[in-house]
Amino acid sequence: MAVELTTRVLNADRDATAAAARVLGDGRLVAFPTETVYGLGADATNGEAVARLYAAKGRPRFNPLIAHVSDLQAALRLARFSKDATLLAGLFWPGPLTLVLPKADGCPVAELATAGLDSVGVRVPDHPVAHELLAGFGRPIVAPSANQSGHVSPTTAQHVLADLGGRIDLVIDGGATSVGVESTIVSCLDAPTLLRPGGLPRDTIERAIGHALLDCEQPISDEARLAPGMLASHYAPCASLRLNAVDVQPGEALLAFGSNEPPAAQTRNLSPRSDLVEAAANLFAHLRALDASGVRAIAVMPIPSDGLGEAINDRLARAAAPRP
Repeated sequence: MAVELTTRVLNADRDATAAAARVLGDGRLVAFPTETVYGLGADATNGEAVARLYAAKGRPRFNPLIAHVSDLQAALRLARFSKDATLLAGLFWPGPLTLVLPKADGCPVAELATAGLDSVGVRVPDHPVAHELLAGFGRPIVAPSANQSGHVSPTTAQHVLADLGGRIDLVIDGGATSVGVESTIVSCLDAPTLLRPGGLPRDTIERAIGHALLDCEQPISDEARLAPGMLASHYAPCASLRLNAVDVQPGEALLAFGSNEPPAAQTRNLSPRSDLVEAAANLFAHLRALDASGVRAIAVMPIPSDGLGEAINDRLARAAAPRP
């Protein structure tokens, strides 16, 4: 059961953004205005902070999140830019455009924030409060819309409080947002592809690049399933997964949870203290580590389905599903 928090509301000024940077540095959650909608911010490099964000929003799955940065130089530390991506960033950043790009070597964004993908969604917002916060914090901030999953996106601080009061630590009130819809998402992993229409019109982008955007083969209606790419492309290990395992069979590695783990030649424990936030933060990194060891099968101990456990089990079920 989630612990009820006292959600502070501060009017936007330098003291408020400095306070918000401290809260983010402690791994906690801050809602702040962008030009599109209010975002729910967490330190993108801190897996446990990202897990708290999922819990606060009640997101049904660990879908990838957009990393917000202060400028192009900061974005280059996260992602590799193609010619088209560089052109679009130069023309439309800061602004309501998210680019989906290959991760740069050493990309610091937590595995949980990218849902284990080798790509990352990046945006430079065009709002003075967001810019001051990002510049002062000095690290990327993931910031999906600051509402409970499935609810209408918030364009005022009051909207945020109605949905997330008692669930997050701080709201910076910067007044109503100017655009009012989420950012346009364009994938530049191959030919530029429109994943989600938003605050930057398609025809404006197409005029800039000199040709039509491709369309996502399977249009997806909600932001939670779109950023930074299509849900079907989520990382899955090469090794097969055996879920709800109470023992370890010959040749299997173990993805453990809790203190009563059975013996195995190779083990990664999501959370020895049975903490679902810690488990969520470790999920993708531990799966990758076991997979990289070359094992052909992984036994996964039972994980409670309450709270973040629902999302953890959803992701594990997808990773365990038969593949061609």
